[in-house]
Amino acid sequence: MTLTYKKAQAEDIPRIYDLCKQLIDQYENTAQIAYEKVLAWVRRKLEAQIDQYTAVFANGQKAGYYHFFRNEDGQMELDDLYIFPDLQKKGIGTAVVKKCLAEASEPVILYVFIRNTGAVQLYERLGFQVTETVGNTRYIMTHP
Repeated sequence: MTLTYKKAQAEDIPRIYDLCKQLIDQYENTAQIAYEKVLAWVRRKLEAQIDQYTAVFANGQKAGYYHFFRNEDGQMELDDLYIFPDLQKKGIGTAVVKKCLAEASEPVILYVFIRNTGAVQLYERLGFQVTETVGNTRYIMTHP
């Protein structure tokens, strides 16, 4: 499978938003968060930062998105890694994470929902370790 990468565009915002909302709905304790405020924050973040997102293509077909950036604490952060459900478990997510790790000369962090066991296992296989628990729904994982 050949992977290529292109800058995400404004027309990708609704799809990324929907992918993020699906994860929140599936893994977050929505009774304990200000759900509508969280979704509004997600929308504002995407609109402000879409030029920092990357679209992933597998054999020419759009397969997902990710956002890899230096956060406000100066750390390299892998954020919003989404591989479309019908293309998961084909090595695409692994390849994207390895690409990001190869581009970083320092540790990489990410946030992941604790109940998203498939993602947690993927990151552990790639050398990430849980370094912090945020609330009771998310881990911060770090690759040294």
